[in-house]
Amino acid sequence: MTPGRLIETDADVAEGAAWLAARDPALAHALEQAGPLPLRRRPDGFAALFNAIIGQQVSTASAGAIWARLDQGGMTSPASVIAAGEDGLRAAGLSRQKIAYALALAEAGIDYDALRTAPDADVIATLTAVKGIGVWTAEIYAMFALGRADVFAPGDLALQEAARLIFELPERPRERALRTMAEDWSPWRAVAARLFFTYYRVAKGREGVT
Repeated sequence: MTPGRLIETDADVAEGAAWLAARDPALAHALEQAGPLPLRRRPDGFAALFNAIIGQQVSTASAGAIWARLDQGGMTSPASVIAAGEDGLRAAGLSRQKIAYALALAEAGIDYDALRTAPDADVIATLTAVKGIGVWTAEIYAMFALGRADVFAPGDLALQEAARLIFELPERPRERALRTMAEDWSPWRAVAARLFFTYYRVAKGREGVT
């Protein structure tokens, strides 16, 4: 099996956005407010997942500072993380929990090249089998590192809040409800996610949304 459509260029994002706008007037209106959507592709591989783990439950500034120390210390590959061990990772600023996650990821032996052509469900299953990687992290990786066009991350609070605003819901939809809603946006769910992230930032700036 091979993955479905990939998002590799701005033209791919624009195609998906046009499809979503034609399908749902609420999404069309949100696109008018959000403007052109970003490509948001990033390199795949160990470093991308390790960086995601570093960013869990800390501020962007703190995560950036820790990652800079890891990068300067040459600790961004599986072998270098294992070689650094608990002491080296702790010196870079990782908590005990994240040290465990980092070592689990480094020792997992993930075939990152194979993930590029694996079905979406297999990508999620492979990544979430590693301690410290939840469904949200796996879905974000699939969307933005692998460019999967039909993956969504309904556990994300920003996406939930954007859905509330766009569809004028009385409250944020929970993960299961938003996952069900997102079925209507297939095969461009990852473009819908880009729309929601962008719309959330616009709305937050305009209305002080939290």
